[in-house]
Amino acid sequence: MPSYEEDLSEFERYDTQVLGISTDNVFSNEAWAKSLGTLSYPLLSDFWPHGMVSVKYNVLREEGICERAIFVIDKQGAIRYIDIHDIAEMPPTDKIWEVLRSLS
Repeated sequence: MPSYEEDLSEFERYDTQVLGISTDNVFSNEAWAKSLGTLSYPLLSDFWPHGMVSVKYNVLREEGICERAIFVIDKQGAIRYIDIHDIAEMPPTDKIWEVLRSLS
């Protein structure tokens, strides 16, 4: 998430909104964001009903946490790119830039 903060101007160049989402509750998300210094993009809580968004996107693990997943959704609401990684991995952004360029 901090790396997306560093790339925020590049996302803005593509008229893109970055959102984070977690199955943690709002208070946990706020504490985590504060521990990073801050995030200037929204961090959403998928806590109640627990993991419903993660279930709908098929990224909720049995233990109740979601995979590290990236979805690029166009302005019409169509998913244009999906990248799912293990929670310990940092997904590369090069593919995201390719998709965003193709949508511009």
